[in-house]
Amino acid sequence: VQLVESGGGLVQPGGSLRLSCAASGFTFSTYVMNWHRQAPGKERELVTSIGSAGESPYYPDSVKGRFTLSRDNAKNTVYLQMNSLKPEDTAVYYCNVRIGFHQYWGQGTRVTVSS
Repeated sequence: VQLVESGGGLVQPGGSLRLSCAASGFTFSTYVMNWHRQAPGKERELVTSIGSAGESPYYPDSVKGRFTLSRDNAKNTVYLQMNSLKPEDTAVYYCNVRIGFHQYWGQGTRVTVSS
């Protein structure tokens, strides 16, 4: 299983970024995919999840209305569109999948929101 995130960077408050996670080594289209983030000095937290067919994305209140998760099962990729970014969104963002009893993680992509 391999998860490779990309798309992070430095953005000003109010700006946008789109993160991508390219997956391989498993049957991508049959699994829920998740994004987590870890801010400096804080615990890793779930940002959003999406069902295997793109149904019912989950968003906590902290990102609802600003973040949109989608997936392209033909490309084995999930996309996290982040709009109206805030300084508190600064974190390393990780793609994640749970297969059976195992959790798999990408290497993370850093997002910094600062003026």
